[in-house]
Order: sequence, then C-alpha cells, then structure tokens
Amino acid sequence: MEHNKLINNTVDFVKQKLANAEGGHDWWHIYRVWQLSQKIAKSETADLLVVELAALLHDIADSKFHNGNETLGAEIAKEFLIAQDVENKTIEHIVAIIDNISFKGGNFEQSFKSLELDIVQDADRLDAIGAIGIARTFNYGGFKNREIYNPNIPPVLNMNKEQYKKSVAPTLNHFYEKLLLLKDRMNTPTGKLIAKKRHDFMLLYLTHFFHEWEANDLSLNSKE
Repeated sequence: MEHNKLINNTVDFVKQKLANAEGGHDWWHIYRVWQLSQKIAKSETADLLVVELAALLHDIADSKFHNGNETLGAEIAKEFLIAQDVENKTIEHIVAIIDNISFKGGNFEQSFKSLELDIVQDADRLDAIGAIGIARTFNYGGFKNREIYNPNIPPVLNMNKEQYKKSVAPTLNHFYEKLLLLKDRMNTPTGKLIAKKRHDFMLLYLTHFFHEWEANDLSLNSKE
C-alpha cells in the first residue's frame, strides 16, 4: 500500500479507537507524538514508515485504561497492520516498539532496541514533560480523583514496575517519580535538546507552585 494512504488509514483508525479517551491519552496526544517523531527522525537515518506507524499506534490501548493489560495494544496494532497488508518485518518492528516504549517505573529493561524505538520513545516522553506534560499530568490526576498535592505523602523514588503501576499518590509526586527523570533518559540529540527546555520549564513551574502553596508569592521575582 502507498505510504500516504497507509498513514491516512492509520490516522482514521486511531481517531476512531480513541474517540472517548481520557484527555491526556487521546488522539491529540498521538498527534503530537507523531509530529515530534517525524521532526526527530529528520536528524536520523531511520525507517520513516516504521517511525510514523509506531508513533500513531503506540498508545492504541494504554494498559492504564485496560485493567493493566500490557499486551492488548500490540495485539490491536498487529491486527490492524495485517489487515492493511503491511509486510511482516515492519509489523514485527512496530509491535516490538509498542512493547518496549513505556516508562514502567524507570526500572524496566527493554528487550528490544532500535533507532526507530529511540525516536518514538523520545517523542512520547517529550509529550510527558513541559507545559503540555504538566497539563496532561493534572488532567489524569483529576480523571483518577487524586489529590493535587499532599505534603504528608512524599514521592517514592526508584519504584519498581509493580509499585509504579499501583501508585495512587498525589499528582505532584509524579513530577519527582517520573517527569523530572525523563530529561536524562532521552535517546537522540534532538530529543535531549528539546527535553532540556521542557525540563527547565517544569522546574520553574514547581518553584511557583510551592511558593503559592505557602502563600509566599511575594518572594517570587522575575529572575526565578
């Protein structure tokens, strides 16, 4: 199938599947990761078809919304790609990316590596940080009815996969348990460059958050 037609079919499929998704994991999340992946790929010698399809399908069935099922997304993606007559080698690569892209507490060992995975993983992680990452984090926290912040519940660092999956901590803890760790886990030069800017913005946000929490707004100044 011609490249553009296959991409268009995939876009339509993803939009349909995620029509009622939580706002931080909806079509627009996919769209941003797709766009970022293409921009990062321009600086790399990568298989663009694999990059685009993996970016579009990487969150087709996030385990958080499917009773912890970590294989469903790859299964749905594989069925779709087979129906689109995509060659087996490409399908296997995309499925491997979907299976290995997630953060999963930071202690998850990838069983597969490729440049295309590096690119899509960077794009997905970039969408978790910065201004949009902050918005997504609080949107999901609201969706799960979690506290915004509780000074009596400190973040838990270096969680294993199961601890990470079961965490019901206040939303602000997520900055320390995941978001602020992502800058140093980028794979590509372009990803690292973008991540630094988004990371710095989150640090500025947190500075303001804690000043406002203690009603210390007057101690803020334009240099912070």
